Amino acid sequence: MPRWAATLTWKAAVFITVMCCALAALLGALVHTSVTQRTVDQAREKALTRLTEVTRAYAAGEPLPRFGGVDPPGLPESLRALAVRGERGTMVNSFQDRPTMWAAGPADGRAIAVRVDYTLSANTITNLDRAIVGSAGLAIGATLLVGAFAVTRVTRRLHLTAQVARRISAGDLDARVNDPRTKDPSRPEDEVATVSGALDTMASSLQRKLQSEQRFTADVAHELRTPLTGLTAAAELLPEGRPAELVRDRVKTMRSLTEDLLEISRLDAGSETVDLDVHELAHLAERVVRASGTATEIRVVRNTTVETDKRRLERVLGNLLANAYRHGKEPVVLTVDGPVVTVADAGRGFPPYLLQDGPARFRTEGTNKGHGLGLTIAVGQSAVIGAELCFDNAPEGGAVARVTLPEYVRLVAHDHVG
Repeated sequence: MPRWAATLTWKAAVFITVMCCALAALLGALVHTSVTQRTVDQAREKALTRLTEVTRAYAAGEPLPRFGGVDPPGLPESLRALAVRGERGTMVNSFQDRPTMWAAGPADGRAIAVRVDYTLSANTITNLDRAIVGSAGLAIGATLLVGAFAVTRVTRRLHLTAQVARRISAGDLDARVNDPRTKDPSRPEDEVATVSGALDTMASSLQRKLQSEQRFTADVAHELRTPLTGLTAAAELLPEGRPAELVRDRVKTMRSLTEDLLEISRLDAGSETVDLDVHELAHLAERVVRASGTATEIRVVRNTTVETDKRRLERVLGNLLANAYRHGKEPVVLTVDGPVVTVADAGRGFPPYLLQDGPARFRTEGTNKGHGLGLTIAVGQSAVIGAELCFDNAPEGGAVARVTLPEYVRLVAHDHVG
């Protein structure tokens, strides 16, 4: 079935058409039957009246009129047989290619009959049938137009509601339907307005809760920075030894977590701005690997130039490398193939929940390594610079993270010699 046949507009049009056709056929049949029966009854009564007159003239030996006679030519055989048996009857047939009402009765073992021209009555019934069909067609067309207009208005509002719902799902929490029926108490609400109002209410409630969580995250991170600064200075004053190393390591972890929380709060608030510039992608990848201090293998299949925010892209690639070493296994390979950068390891691969729904904050799939914010930050920073970050597992095993950047197109001016 084609996609358009599954739409509400199409289904409503089919339903209206079927119902209109059924109603028109029923009414047309009733009118046709009633008018035809009345017309036939009038013609039959006229024919039987003439038959009585002809029979009386025949019995009195008077000349018979031209429209009647004994065993006249053209008399239907079934009606002739009925009259010979001593009964009277009528029948619509034709005489000289014209519709004719016949009436016949017994006359000394033969049939005496009269005929009445039925052409006018037959034409009346034919014209009536045409009028019924024409009126039914006009009524169906008008009903379809009105029904399509009404249904289209409803479906347009439903499509708008669905569009707003998709925008909210994509992160646009300011999107609202704003159906006028929900704003004006004097206007009655229909079912679509009720759904639109419920969606707007849900979006507002969700927005308030998320903004409250974002403010809480940012406030906590800001409040932690001051005591962590003092704690870092105090840890440096501790005498050298294993306890001091443990304290400094925990303080470093806390500082990293605090900075990550601040970065996530900025990403959630949408307040990040990009500093775009043109960079050679392979060179950026090499810088990230050197800064990580790891034994990551770099493979350049095809180098290219990209227009991006260097700091944010390095942050994304750095987090992907850190995740590969923290949760995967060596060897870790970073591949540059045009505007696509791939980070692959030989570990167990990404967990199913991450492949389906993306990274989850503070979820590390049962491990104690990291705090589960690295991939979340990588996704957020990728969105800021207009890159697409996707996660997959290699068929032979291992996690694969792929960053696809918008490729920089250099415009070259050509001089034309005339």
